Amino acid sequence: MIRVLIADDEPLAREKVRELLAQRDDVEIAGEARDGEEALRMIIESAPDLLLLDVQMPGLDGFEVLAELDAQQTPAVVFITAYDEYAVRAFEVRALDYLVKPFHRARFHAAVDRAIAKPTDADAIRALLAEIQRPSLTRFVVRSADAIYFVPAAEVLWIESAGNYVRLHAGSGEHVVRTTLRELETRLDPQVFVRVHRSAVVNLEFVKKLEPYFHGEFVITLKDGSQLTSSRSHSARLRELLRS
Repeated sequence: MIRVLIADDEPLAREKVRELLAQRDDVEIAGEARDGEEALRMIIESAPDLLLLDVQMPGLDGFEVLAELDAQQTPAVVFITAYDEYAVRAFEVRALDYLVKPFHRARFHAAVDRAIAKPTDADAIRALLAEIQRPSLTRFVVRSADAIYFVPAAEVLWIESAGNYVRLHAGSGEHVVRTTLRELETRLDPQVFVRVHRSAVVNLEFVKKLEPYFHGEFVITLKDGSQLTSSRSHSARLRELLRS
């Protein structure tokens, strides 16, 4: 029996999918998520075999949900989307199955059959995420031993590299997120977050003062009193943004 998680913010859409799944005797519904945050929690907690994932959801969209999962946590996926020509081409190139709303019964069952017969390659999903242009992060997903919670990007003063993790320095304290600083930097708003050192990114909204240091470097004082030193290779970009 295949355990299926439905993730869609539209109640009528979830109802339609639920009714179609009820026509099958090889699946059971593991749960229904009403938004991306709930979907992420349920995937991690219940480990479904198949995810029927709406791409356009509030909070975290479908792509952002998948970006937070390790390869071992990623179930087979059938994407559900309103028509988006670019996204559909990307699905087809990566041999990922999708349903365009409104979809018909036969198309739905064919997609589920294919997903069951040949589970989604996690590498194909990673390639898709690298190709799709996603909006800048507005919040960070932070996992603790017993919960998942969210830290608004606007509250983060600076971000510190810690190997395969980053440490968020925010008004609410320090939070550790499993990603590299290089990977994270591609998702940050470049007009707000700027790399000042190979191991540090700063939120410009919290920069209080810049003081010239040696060899074109700067001592950066943040509004909470924290101090960082920019490297010479990143100082020009910092100076440019603060003057704009």
